[in-house]
Amino acid sequence: MQHRNILQHRSQEPTMRLTFVGKDPESNPTGSPTVYRTDRGSWVVQGWVVTDQLALAQMDIPDGETCVEIPDRMIQFFKEDRAVDQ
Repeated sequence: MQHRNILQHRSQEPTMRLTFVGKDPESNPTGSPTVYRTDRGSWVVQGWVVTDQLALAQMDIPDGETCVEIPDRMIQFFKEDRAVDQ
């Protein structure tokens, strides 16, 4: 697993390009979750903010990072063969 310092990453590389991959088929038209593929070989996930303090206490979330929750039905969008708009 590759770890990146988000602040350093942002200052050293050009703007990230996103390609829409999929949206929760059960969400309302303006809601989330949504999955995007990046031009950097990574994923961006829009989801529900995790606010459960007991759940957050079980994770080690460093500055510059956050976590979101997505339903199991979103896993279908995480396929390695997804093309990225170039």
